[in-house]
Amino acid sequence: MKCVDDFRLKFGKKELVPIIVGGMGVDISTAALALEAARLGGVGHISDAMVNDVSDRHFDTDFVKDKSRLYKHNINNPDKADIHFDLGHLAEATRLHVGNTMQAKRGDGEIWVNCMEKLTMNAPRETLRVRLASALDAGADGITLSAGLHLSSFGLIEGHPRFRDAKLGIIVSSMRVLQIFLRKNHRLNRLPDYIVVEGPLAGGHLGFGMDWAKYDLATIMAEITLFLKAEQLDIPLISAGGIFTGTDAVAFLENGAAGVQVATRFTVSNECGLPAKAKQEYFKASEEDIVVNTISPTGYPMRMLKNTPAIGSGLRPNCEAYGYLLDGKGRCSYINAYNREVQAHPNEKSISVMDKTCLCTHMRNYTCWTCGQTTYRLKDTTRRLEDGSYQTLTAEHVFHDYQFSLDQKIALPG
Repeated sequence: MKCVDDFRLKFGKKELVPIIVGGMGVDISTAALALEAARLGGVGHISDAMVNDVSDRHFDTDFVKDKSRLYKHNINNPDKADIHFDLGHLAEATRLHVGNTMQAKRGDGEIWVNCMEKLTMNAPRETLRVRLASALDAGADGITLSAGLHLSSFGLIEGHPRFRDAKLGIIVSSMRVLQIFLRKNHRLNRLPDYIVVEGPLAGGHLGFGMDWAKYDLATIMAEITLFLKAEQLDIPLISAGGIFTGTDAVAFLENGAAGVQVATRFTVSNECGLPAKAKQEYFKASEEDIVVNTISPTGYPMRMLKNTPAIGSGLRPNCEAYGYLLDGKGRCSYINAYNREVQAHPNEKSISVMDKTCLCTHMRNYTCWTCGQTTYRLKDTTRRLEDGSYQTLTAEHVFHDYQFSLDQKIALPG
């Protein structure tokens, strides 16, 4: 019987423990969490979601305050087309977040940056180019392209000196999406260094419709494996979504996966950026408490706890401070939904918006409790304390449990 430690994720001569901790934003996959994964020989992700705010928290910058002050006059205007990010500030925030993490890295593992295309920021190409280039400037070992097709992302940085040096990967949920990506980028003669195949049980935004339950990760992995073999493409595949134990991971590794990406079990680690209260909500959740809805302004379905405060919240849009989901014309579906409810209830001091949510503000405040489908099993990975709460775990404990466990066993904390 094999364990995860019997396998290695290989990039040329470099070998890594085949465990990748997923890039959960906003600052849920903290630098501390990513650094532990790298120290232990695997891969840790940090997310560049709302990186200006992350920089303000950790490095005493004032990017959000400065943007708020600049656009204060526009707060009550439903038209957000004139609100733009300072690209210099965006570059500096990215370099601070990524660069300081890279300087702190110890061990033989790597740090990758998760970069969401759906963070369009009222200037999709310009802001994405800055985020990608700045992450490379700051020394990131790799960048994982997520939440979108990323058809032009390689092209945005093809002139960067590290374009063929750093590892660049893509998250896909179907063979068709991968085929489109490869076809679009064929002219660059630059294949992705790895492909994360994310199944329908993953947390947060899903690459499926509301019929997600019709699909399964093993089948998608098999289809993509056959496609790559037929095309004679040797690209490592990383399985993601619903992999809860080391034994689950081994099943994919034995069937050809080069590694596994995991996140749910790390949400309740000490190093995770979720507040203590939210971690306890994750521990307490039952399977019935986990829902997939369409309240995200991105247009993607999103999995979360059904008691998440973001559901039904009627917060005033705060694009003057944030505005990360504004499209290239300054629009966001939450703004439309909010203004609809305000017009329908002109005398109400507070309103409820059920069909969309202000994802920027709620993610910034840790009140959008996105989660994986296996979150209800977290209570089985720890001990319940005398006060009724659950003991949080170290990232090292969770990582080693994935790495060395056998026969579906989960090691409880000491």
